[in-house]
Amino acid sequence: MNEKRFFIAASLLLCCALHLRAQNAGTSVFDFLNLPTSAHAAALGGSNVSIPDDDASLLFLNPALMSNAGDQAVSLSFLTYMQGCKAGNAAWTKGHGERGTWGIGARFVGYGTMKETTIEGLEQGDFSALDMAISGGYSYALSEHWAGGATGNFIYSKYGAFSSVALAANLGLNYFDEDNGLWFSLVGVNLGGQLKAFGDHHEALPYDVRLGLTKQLANAPIRFSVTMVDLLRWNPNQYYSPDGDPSSGRVLTNHLVLGADILLGKPLYLSVGYNFRRGYELKAAGSGHGAGLCLGAGLNVKKLKLAFAYAKYHVSAPSFMLTAQYGLR
Repeated sequence: MNEKRFFIAASLLLCCALHLRAQNAGTSVFDFLNLPTSAHAAALGGSNVSIPDDDASLLFLNPALMSNAGDQAVSLSFLTYMQGCKAGNAAWTKGHGERGTWGIGARFVGYGTMKETTIEGLEQGDFSALDMAISGGYSYALSEHWAGGATGNFIYSKYGAFSSVALAANLGLNYFDEDNGLWFSLVGVNLGGQLKAFGDHHEALPYDVRLGLTKQLANAPIRFSVTMVDLLRWNPNQYYSPDGDPSSGRVLTNHLVLGADILLGKPLYLSVGYNFRRGYELKAAGSGHGAGLCLGAGLNVKKLKLAFAYAKYHVSAPSFMLTAQYGLR
């Protein structure tokens, strides 16, 4: 696919996402797809789509970034989520020719075993709940400064006797200028729909369009990232606020995620991020100050890369994420 055709495909799919989101501005299913899949991205606020990492798990965040991943890189991530819940993913990338990169991966969220009761509160036994998605993608270097990619996702959820199946695609475009330390990305995520609903009514997937910018300072070992999320949702009544609809300023900051890396030489970095929407909503729910704050660190030793992140996704407890990657070549 040449550069012109990719831009046409990108425009068509993003227009499709805008149309679908306009039709389904309410609730959505499979929201586990928005959980971070990379510890580095989690430390930068959880939604970063422009970090120039050699990280196979970026297959799930922005398929265009797979062009940065090493040939035959294997990545494993694990996230401590809500009490009794565990989440994780695995990804593998392989170079294809001089410009292409293939990637496959899988992610899951297990919610453990729960008591099944009737409306009257009578116990009927136990049931389990699980979300999972299997992904395959391809990234291609369109030119010296542009890369594009697409990922297809098979999504499955089962909650006791109820289950649902969906198909979705992620489409990414990345501009990079390594000489000037600049990376810019546009991503459409979760573009698709349910093949099988939980009940009689088909629900929307969490469609989204995201913009990301990462800039490394020329005279300091610091790299800043700005990510705009939920670009299809600007209606105030689509956001939680304890005092009615949020202000226009609050709606704007709900779309903003900031992050920074301190690069301590090649082997080590420290990360900090802030997710404005998460911080505001968790604080309003009683989680206290610093709810949107994210922290992390990474270590690169030859073929082994380790990343660790701290963040908070709910009021019950903080979450920790670990990503380990090893290059088979």
